[in-house]
Amino acid sequence: MKPLLIALLASTIAMPALAQSTDPHAGHTMPTTMPADPHAGHVMPATKPADPHAGHAVPATKPADPHAGHDMGAMTATAGTPPVAPPPPGAFSGPAHAADTIFGADAMAPSRAQLRMEHGGMAGHYMLMTDRLEARIGKGANAYLWDAQGWYGGDIDKLWIKTEGEGAFGGPLEQAEVQALWSHAINPWFDLQLGVRADFRPQPERAHLVVGIQGLMPYWFEIDAAAFLSDKGDLTARVEAEYDQRITQKLILQPRVEFDLAAQDVPELHVGAGLSSVEAGLRLRYEFVPEFAPYVGVEYERKTGKTADFARDAGEGTGGWRFLIGLRTWL
Repeated sequence: MKPLLIALLASTIAMPALAQSTDPHAGHTMPTTMPADPHAGHVMPATKPADPHAGHAVPATKPADPHAGHDMGAMTATAGTPPVAPPPPGAFSGPAHAADTIFGADAMAPSRAQLRMEHGGMAGHYMLMTDRLEARIGKGANAYLWDAQGWYGGDIDKLWIKTEGEGAFGGPLEQAEVQALWSHAINPWFDLQLGVRADFRPQPERAHLVVGIQGLMPYWFEIDAAAFLSDKGDLTARVEAEYDQRITQKLILQPRVEFDLAAQDVPELHVGAGLSSVEAGLRLRYEFVPEFAPYVGVEYERKTGKTADFARDAGEGTGGWRFLIGLRTWL
């Protein structure tokens, strides 16, 4: 019986404790409904806001390249080159000479004529030059040579006279000629020359028609080339080229070459067809003043082909080296 009484007593004591551990909200009046939704009464949009870019037309392709059609290679090649275009129309709206609006055309005409005389359109001017006046010392008899020319006229048209010749000291004159030419400028660098040539030596004498060109090539090479048609129908040609290499302002080295050619044999003049002779030399001159320049030099001369055969048959030499002493002068 004692165990039963103890169990009953324990359960009696435990009941109040269990009563105290009930829901802490016991006795609180709970609301019958949930609080109202704070967003209640707000009208929610049925859809998302419209796209701000709606209605904007999006291009189907990229904008056209502003440089499309431009030849960029050509632009690069001409970079830095000023454009070339005709003058604007307004440039021709006034008088031909602006000074005429102030001083009058009649007063300015003499001034313009004087300007042309001093800076172009000249007439009545002249020059005389002895390009080579020299003694030639070498194997065999010593010789002399002259090569001179002069002109009279203007910028475009001139009368041009040329002469050259050579011979042995104490011996007969071997070769001499004179040319009279009309010289016409075909551009700023070259003149076309037409005229006649008379040979006084060697015998028999010959007269020739002359067609040539004389001027200044690129890099300052001076060229004198001409073809000659004789009164006997013989066709020959001569080409001369020289270059002035300045060592100082007064000391000048001049290489020079000359070729003579013939279209046929001319036995009476000891000339063979083809390249008949070659001369190549160097002259070192000193210009005390531009108009007076003595020089020394060396030159090699050689007759070739059938011309050399004619020389051998006549007991003459065919060429060799020569030492030169000469003078170049002009006025």
